[in-house]
Amino acid sequence: MIPLETAKKVLKEALRTGGDLAEIYVEDNTSLLLRLEDSKIENAVRGADRGVGIRVFFADLATYAYTDDLSEESLLQAARAAASAATGSNKSRSIDLTLQKSPLQFPILKPFDSLSLADKARMLNDADVAARAYSPLVKQVIGNYREERRRVWIFNSDGVQVEDDRNFVEMGSMVVAQKGDILERSYEGFGGQKGLELLDERNFVAKVQEIAEIAVRMLDARPSPAGEMTVVMCNGWGGVLFHEACGHQMEADFITKGSSAYAGRIGQQVASPLISAYDDGTIPGRRGSFRFDDEGTPSQRTVLIEKGVLKEYMWDLAEARRAGRQSTGNGRRQTYRHMPVPRMTNTYIGVGNYDPEEIIQATQKGVYIKQMAGGQAELANGDFVFSATEAYLIEDGKITAPLRGATVMGNGPTILKEIDMLGNDLAFDPGMGVCGKDNQGARTGVGQPTLRIPRVAVGGTA
Repeated sequence: MIPLETAKKVLKEALRTGGDLAEIYVEDNTSLLLRLEDSKIENAVRGADRGVGIRVFFADLATYAYTDDLSEESLLQAARAAASAATGSNKSRSIDLTLQKSPLQFPILKPFDSLSLADKARMLNDADVAARAYSPLVKQVIGNYREERRRVWIFNSDGVQVEDDRNFVEMGSMVVAQKGDILERSYEGFGGQKGLELLDERNFVAKVQEIAEIAVRMLDARPSPAGEMTVVMCNGWGGVLFHEACGHQMEADFITKGSSAYAGRIGQQVASPLISAYDDGTIPGRRGSFRFDDEGTPSQRTVLIEKGVLKEYMWDLAEARRAGRQSTGNGRRQTYRHMPVPRMTNTYIGVGNYDPEEIIQATQKGVYIKQMAGGQAELANGDFVFSATEAYLIEDGKITAPLRGATVMGNGPTILKEIDMLGNDLAFDPGMGVCGKDNQGARTGVGQPTLRIPRVAVGGTA
């Protein structure tokens, strides 16, 4: 996107006032969004956005400037703006940039243009028809198709020169069912860092029929009981609980500020011995994967917890410099307009030994959470409240009646110590997760096996 010689000039200019590290982040993003509502395509939007962010480090201080003008003069002006935080001088230094290649392969078997715009819209229409045909109780169907190609190039004055090409496809639907005064909404979808081969692997029409079935079934749900009880969490999406209530506390900015329950606890027992947890940006096809993070650090698999013992945190470049550590490849940003911050990639709890049916059978009474919805987590201490869009009562070791209005409340680090059964059915979310932090959004992945929490507060209406 910018000539190599221009990159070298810009880096030298950024260091002119005494900076010790300068970085250029270049991004070119193209996208397509289709939205179906009321059985017709309401939105069809193509987008294109490109620009450059320039960051300069003065020891632990970092300054940032960005521009959407890729001309050499505009880039030099941005470099001067980032450098203006200091008034010193820096002798001209040689900057040698060498392109680094990643061994990671994220192949695109069917590019986005292998299917016409009309065919993509037809998928949404077909799903709408199928959902409404499932039951007369289905009153509304909303469908979304999104594709995005995000290309990035990163250079820094330590010689880093990398590039990455990230392609995402997402399809989702919300179905609203109504019986009398009762309304139920069910939302789900799937996505991945792939081409349109994802649509051959997953049947969107069948998925929307399944969503309609859930919405209609939940119309007959009974009010969820409230109080302390046993909760069995589903595999896959259930991992959002660990992500929000524990994972954020292992991100380096919370560690260096001392505001995390895990600060200073490397080598200590912080979870049940059943629990091993990982952050892995190298998994092919996952939303949180990349060849290099948004600072040019190669992606890696980081062991966070091993058999209950805390092993590592997630570091970006800025926090690693501050603490005298190495980045773990967790520097991520929403766009070139944002400075990177420590962020999770694909974070998950590893596999256990129990068949998921054994976990249910071992539970005399409790709640089975099959689908998680939105919620809130206090990132500093891990307190959380999450609601369930699909939950069921467990009675005498069997899943029985659907429940309405179930919420789960507690403290992530505490619950992590209390998990007493872990399934052998590790799965990841269907590929729709977006994480918010510092007013930035980032695609992330979560995962876990089925697991049991023996005592946790459940909120309901009964």
